[in-house]
Amino acid sequence: MIDINIIRNESERVKKAIANKKVNPELVDKFLEIDKKWRSLTSALDNLRAERKLFKEGDKEKAKPVKKRIKDSEEEIGVLEKERDLLLEKFPNIPSDDAPVGVDDSENVVVREVGEKTKFDFVPKDYLSVAGGLINTDIAAKVAGSRFGYILGDLAVMEFALVKLAFDRLLPHGFVPVVPPVMIKPEILKGMGKAKFIAGDDAFYLPKDDLYMVGSSEHTIGPLNMDTVFEPGNLPARYLGFSTCFRREAGSYGKDTKGILRVHQFDKVEMFSIALPEKSEEEHQFLLKQAEGLVQDLGLHYRIVSICTGDMGFENYKQYDIETWMPGQNQYRETCSASNTTDYQARGLNIKYKTQKNGKPGGEYVHMLNCTAIPIGRMLIAIIENYQNKEGNIMVPEALREYVGKKEIKPNGKNI
Repeated sequence: MIDINIIRNESERVKKAIANKKVNPELVDKFLEIDKKWRSLTSALDNLRAERKLFKEGDKEKAKPVKKRIKDSEEEIGVLEKERDLLLEKFPNIPSDDAPVGVDDSENVVVREVGEKTKFDFVPKDYLSVAGGLINTDIAAKVAGSRFGYILGDLAVMEFALVKLAFDRLLPHGFVPVVPPVMIKPEILKGMGKAKFIAGDDAFYLPKDDLYMVGSSEHTIGPLNMDTVFEPGNLPARYLGFSTCFRREAGSYGKDTKGILRVHQFDKVEMFSIALPEKSEEEHQFLLKQAEGLVQDLGLHYRIVSICTGDMGFENYKQYDIETWMPGQNQYRETCSASNTTDYQARGLNIKYKTQKNGKPGGEYVHMLNCTAIPIGRMLIAIIENYQNKEGNIMVPEALREYVGKKEIKPNGKNI
């Protein structure tokens, strides 16, 4: 959640910032109106409680009206608190001053391009045309409906090769490996700043259990340290998670309906970091560098894109995407996303680090960051399209050959 004091003290700045994130700035005035009533009643309640304490033990009859007023005030304050909290959920994180201001992905800014596009002496095909029987969405549709797929044979082996590559490359950097839950309670998901994910009907919900399916691995990696106060010397705390994720893909009706690019269920290796506020920008660049390193290990051409305010995540302060070149589709596709959420998620989960102010111990909120290491499905697509050959086979990237045990995958024949 956003810091309430920023709304109170910098209301005009907040109005401009949330408008840039496509949120109605009138939300600020609505919040301040309720907050003002809440603060006034809270102050009056404190006075009533002080007045009650003045009555001696023998003045119980005189104290009754005061007790009644206290009870009424507490109930009214409770109602206002609920209203205020519901409004607070609608506030996105304030974007960085240097984030591009824009409405949608057409206004994202390319920061740099790395490597060269794969060259072919033939017309490259899209991944579904190359993969043959290694991807089966027809049977998946009969079994589970649209936007599901079976990954089979050597392509399934390559999935776990990608996972192993990510873990081998990243664990030496102090990441703690974790396999997190894939279900999450509503209040914890909201604590992660995902109220919009819920409200936008993009989350799968299990009403009988009052649980949501995670839409990304960090949804349940972040809460691993809720209600924790870190020693500053123990930060950054880095985690490397693997999990299956679930999204309805609300708002993408009719878009990428075939194949495994935009599906309801996908696997992902995710980096997550908890950092000191003054180190979070540095940590953001570190995570992005690690993600870039993995794409480079696979020999793929990509570009770094700074995401504009209208396209970035609701909870993000700053966001970079890695878009990898897909020659069979003749376009770039997002494969990784690196986000700094500053203290937005930390406030929702009550995660702090110890401080010392004026000689007194205290605590301040940490900053929390996440970055895709390997989006399995999309990275498989990138490999298939960039490593296809004239014979219709798929060469295994050199970085994966040790794990896969082959140099070439033949979708429609014997593999070597």
